Amino acid sequence: MTVTPLFDEVKDVVVTTLGIQDRASGLEPSTPLLGSIPELDSMAVLEVVLAIEQRFDFAIQDEDMTGDVFETFGSLADFVAQHKSQ
Repeated sequence: MTVTPLFDEVKDVVVTTLGIQDRASGLEPSTPLLGSIPELDSMAVLEVVLAIEQRFDFAIQDEDMTGDVFETFGSLADFVAQHKSQ
């Protein structure tokens, strides 16, 4: 997996939104999200989506929010990079 230049920014949004700053240094692009980070429940996913929309200034459509997008930090960063460039 190629690390998108936005990885650190996306990671920062997730870490800040979930309040997991104490674990931030160990988070890599391959780090799983859904099912692996207890703080990332269904409500937290919505908070992360809103934070990403605000930080990167684009709207995320409901149909774009799939399990694949939230599989890993890297997949989420790739999603943001693809949509930010549109």
